[in-house]
Order: sequence, then structure tokens, then C-alpha cells
Amino acid sequence: MSRELKNRTIEFAIACGELCSKLPVNRRYDAYCRQLIRCSASVGANYRAALRAKSDRDFLNKLKIVEEEVDESQFWLELLERIGEKEIHRIKILQKEASELTAIFVASIRKVRSKIKETKNGPGTK
Repeated sequence: MSRELKNRTIEFAIACGELCSKLPVNRRYDAYCRQLIRCSASVGANYRAALRAKSDRDFLNKLKIVEEEVDESQFWLELLERIGEKEIHRIKILQKEASELTAIFVASIRKVRSKIKETKNGPGTK
């Protein structure tokens, strides 16, 4: 799963960059695109860092950063959608992928939190 997810995060960053290359070149879009490119690439970079975590708590903290970055990517995609961008089909595809990535990372965060709690309290304790 980690290899597949690493590839998905890379493809997400590339697709966001490709979207931005299709948008008009002006001050407003430049600012939005810089933000989208930065946070979409950060999803993959921080996921890779999470995979190298030294402990469950370190993994959890790094996954929370991944969740924040994918959420920020969703924000910029929504903003582009709302300003009536012509690349709406491409934006919708990226929004769907961002939502799926968010669901995966949130599920992972919950699982690790549960594991940490169980380790702290002992097996079978809730």
C-alpha cells in the first residue's frame, strides 16, 4: 500500500502542476497556483517522511501534516472552481483525488491513534 500511495501522491502533485500550467498567466492565478503546487507536492513529501518515522507518535505527527497539506490543496482547488475556472473538469478530478487521499490519511491517523492508545493502556483497554 505504501508504494501505491507514494505514487498517488506524486501523481496528485504532478496533476496539480499540470492544471496550473493550463490557467491564465496573471498575478491572481500565479498566487493561487504557487500555493496549490506547494501544498500538493508537500502531501507526497511529508508522506514519505512519515514512512521513515522513528515511532508511532512520530508517524502520527507526520501524517497529521500530510492531512493538513491535502486539505489545503482542496481549499485551493475549491477556490479555483468558485472563480469559474475553465478547467473545471480537471479541477473536479483533482478534488475527487484529494478527497480520497484525505479519507486514506484520516483512516491511517485513526488507526495509529488507536494503536498508541492501546499500547499506553494495555491490550483490550478502551
